Amino acid sequence: MMSLAPDRPAPAASPASVAPSTAPVCSPTRSDRKAEPVAMTTHLLVTGGAGFIGSRYVRALLGPDGPPDVVVTVLDALTYAGNPANLSVVRDHPRFRFVQGDICDAAVVDRVMADQDQVVHFAAESHVDRSLLDASAFVQTNVHGTQTLLDAARRHGVAPFVQVSTDEVYGSIEHGSWTEDEPLRPSSPYSASKASAELLALAHHVSHGLDVRVTRCSNNYGPHQFPEKLIPRFITLLMDGHRVPLYGDGLHVREWLHVDDHVRGIEAVRTRGRTGRVYNIGGGAALSNKELVGLLLEACGADWSSVEQVEDRKGHDRRYSVDSTRIQRELDFVPTTGLADGLAATVAWYRAHRSWWEPLLTAGSLPA
Repeated sequence: MMSLAPDRPAPAASPASVAPSTAPVCSPTRSDRKAEPVAMTTHLLVTGGAGFIGSRYVRALLGPDGPPDVVVTVLDALTYAGNPANLSVVRDHPRFRFVQGDICDAAVVDRVMADQDQVVHFAAESHVDRSLLDASAFVQTNVHGTQTLLDAARRHGVAPFVQVSTDEVYGSIEHGSWTEDEPLRPSSPYSASKASAELLALAHHVSHGLDVRVTRCSNNYGPHQFPEKLIPRFITLLMDGHRVPLYGDGLHVREWLHVDDHVRGIEAVRTRGRTGRVYNIGGGAALSNKELVGLLLEACGADWSSVEQVEDRKGHDRRYSVDSTRIQRELDFVPTTGLADGLAATVAWYRAHRSWWEPLLTAGSLPA
């Protein structure tokens, strides 16, 4: 099991704190490295590596239990949810490089990709409510950006290409759990853009023989999650004595996966997954939003007077649940963080790191 590079106190970060650059960052060149002995290092491009899940993945790779032969290059545009402070603990690591750049910028992507061996692609616009207000950024980043990366990966022979996706591409399911063979029925602009991205990736496998592997995760939670997402939003609101919104009747069901378990699942797919294969990564803990709010109220020392019932969101999927049998059987992966323990640790983290999340509350004009 990989351990994270530990948190350490860090000043409020600006993009300069990770020394952004758009120049090629790894040497020797890919063509030179092909002549090196078989024991050479693996140069891994992680897109969106300053975000919530991507940064957790990078920290695990470069932590004490991470693979010793992987050189990590993060490519991140540092939009509102990309935070250099998430990477402060690995900033000076000898196997870490950072490039500030947009995955839609073909020239930047081509220069960075030329020095890589593999890709794990996290970079995405990911907030459903934002996609309902304006879907253009989601199409641009999630679809066009993915196509730009795929073109460059194919051009430079970079594989595997791990496409990190979401269970939301399946749409709602009334009973049971989705397997990877279910047809996709996305119901929001966000999930439609993610479905488009992974279908493009899989098409590159079929049409061009690119080693593509897709992961579809259930809802994530844990440290460093941007405070517009449900769990950190509720925690931070309750910590400041505010009321929290509960959509509709609160009986929408989601399956919750701790980010550290998700990271382990992605690494299993990168290192042992099969080409052209899709893998569900579920947390195994499914409960209604109302049940989740009850757990958060208890963890934050609040009661139901802190909850405000609000009108349901447009196109709000009723129930998500994924069948993770494939990744369990083929890659021997199972989540290890129980929801109660994971939520308690997450609440404790946000209590201890107000200096991290408080400046983000107004970043990017959070939707009401």
